[in-house]
Amino acid sequence: MQRRAFLAGATALVGSGLMIGRPTLASATTFEVTHSDSEWRSMLTSLEYKVMRKQGTERAGSSPLDKVYDKGTYHCRGCDLPLYSSKTKFDSGTGWPSFWKAKKNAIGTQPDRTIWGVHTECHCRRCGSHLGHIFDDGPKPTGKRHCINGVSLVFKPA
Repeated sequence: MQRRAFLAGATALVGSGLMIGRPTLASATTFEVTHSDSEWRSMLTSLEYKVMRKQGTERAGSSPLDKVYDKGTYHCRGCDLPLYSSKTKFDSGTGWPSFWKAKKNAIGTQPDRTIWGVHTECHCRRCGSHLGHIFDDGPKPTGKRHCINGVSLVFKPA
C-alpha cells in the first residue's frame, strides 16, 4: 500500500508540472532576449508561463499543434525565433508535437534530473524558454524525438 501511495503522489507531482530537482534554466543563464518575471507573466498565459518559464508540461493531447501538418515553421512563443520546420515534424502518437530535428542554432539543451531519471531538456537558445525534451526513440535519419509543448510554439504557415 505504501508503494501505491508513493506512485500516486509522484504521478501527481509530474502531472502538475512540479518536478523535484529541476533548476529553472531561465533564471540561471543570460540570453539574448530577456524580460523580468513580471514582464513574462504579462506576455504569457498562466499555462504558457508555467511551461516556458518554470519547465512545466502541458497535458498530452491538449495542443492543437500536435495535429498540424501544413507546410511552415514553428517559432518560439517567447521571442519568435524559428525553431522547427514542418519538414521534420512527425506523428509520434504521444500527444505532443514531435520533430526529429531542430533548425540550426535554434535550441539549447541541458540534463534534466527528475524523479524519473536524467533526460535531455531543450529550450530556445535565444530566450531560454522551455520547449520540452529530446528522446532517442525517433525516426530516421536522426533517431531523435523532440517532444515539444505546443504552448511554447507559434506555427507560421509557408
